[in-house]
Amino acid sequence: MAKPAKTTGRGRAAPDLAKVGPGELVTLLDFVRYAVSRFVEAKLAFAHGTTDPVAEAAFLVCEALHLNPDQFEIFANARVTTAEGKTLLDLIHQRVTTRKPAAYLVNKIYMRGLPFYVDERVIVPRSFIGELLESHFGAGGEAGSLIDDPTAVERVLDLCTGSGCLAILAAHHFPNATVDAVDISKGALEVAARNVDEYGLEERISLYHGDLFAPLGGKRYDLIITNPPYVDAEGMAALPPECRAEPKLAFDGGADGLDVVRRILRDAPDHLTADGGLICEIGRGRELVDEAFPELPLLWLDTEDSEGEVFWIAAADLG
Repeated sequence: MAKPAKTTGRGRAAPDLAKVGPGELVTLLDFVRYAVSRFVEAKLAFAHGTTDPVAEAAFLVCEALHLNPDQFEIFANARVTTAEGKTLLDLIHQRVTTRKPAAYLVNKIYMRGLPFYVDERVIVPRSFIGELLESHFGAGGEAGSLIDDPTAVERVLDLCTGSGCLAILAAHHFPNATVDAVDISKGALEVAARNVDEYGLEERISLYHGDLFAPLGGKRYDLIITNPPYVDAEGMAALPPECRAEPKLAFDGGADGLDVVRRILRDAPDHLTADGGLICEIGRGRELVDEAFPELPLLWLDTEDSEGEVFWIAAADLG
């Protein structure tokens, strides 16, 4: 009788991986090359902190060996021990056979050079807002500042905080601000609390469990940042396996992807100071947003890797 094929958690047949003999892979670079070949062969999706198989392979190898990603070139030709090699091969095989994001396999992701803990309770952070805080929210910003003086910002709100990474980046960028961070998922807030504690920001970042503005009462903020669920029904049906490993709640924006965005725009005026503003990530839904809110003078912001996926609107323009 033929031996049945191994299957993944979703019933897909797991790919047969190329066998590795003793001594065939020696250096960090050897393992990266092997990983890239396997990732390309398996047609993996990359959108979780890395954008291509080479970057993903280098990320996995460095994390498994307790190296900062910036140190890869220094150690690229260093030899890997037998035990380390076994760990690396296991991670590479897990990435291919489970299709889980690499960040879940090593429980870490980097944003703006800072490491954050992540697991399956939160979406893997890959927001463009972290870059925009640096480029558009301080004197001398590359594309003009929306808030000229970061030290004048006293209260920041992060809606749909997930792992808390944006709240932490905001606390770093606005040194005099206290930050409130809200999420509807208790599990996500447990991850966020771990990250807040890791950065010693318990006195400046407060975590709230609830639905958007509901747990905040009448509080007002100088800045609201949010990366809400914005995937439409068609997009949800077409998500790659890597994204299906993440919490559905963090993606699902309703039929047209704007269910949560509509509520945020509706209620934000009641929670912004007179000179405040809202920055919201919407992915590739700009056309839909512009059609749904033609009366709003939304300012679309670009980053190094995105064009028109995040908008800004001042409190005065929200009414």
